[in-house]
Amino acid sequence: MKQHIAHITLLVRDYDEAIDFYTKKLDFNLIEDTKIDEKKRWVLVAPPGAKECCLLLAKAANGEQLNSIGNQSAGRVFLFLYTDDFWRDYNKMVSRNVHFVRPPKEEAYGRVAVFEDLYGNLWDLLEPGEKNKNAGTWDPG
Repeated sequence: MKQHIAHITLLVRDYDEAIDFYTKKLDFNLIEDTKIDEKKRWVLVAPPGAKECCLLLAKAANGEQLNSIGNQSAGRVFLFLYTDDFWRDYNKMVSRNVHFVRPPKEEAYGRVAVFEDLYGNLWDLLEPGEKNKNAGTWDPG
């Protein structure tokens, strides 16, 4: 049996501002933007090179969802953006005014810095260390 996570829902205030942030600040690809009805769209974005999982940008539809924007993981790092060149991506993001809340540092698992998206969700920008190079492509055998 083979399974994989296809999409992760990320609550947003506005489709277009979210698309703008992810495609222009983080260089994500807009995979799909399909109008479902007058208020709802099916919007998928993914980092360059992503093969299976992408973000489903979902516009908050009620007060409870609005209150969760920017805090979908209760203040913890929510998403992990793996890179093959930490300094290239870090410097590009800094030049595009992406806000880093924790500076770069070396950890046992690799080089990492924490940034926030346009709504305040926390992300790790992470280049795995040599012994963890396959951490983003886990294969249980």
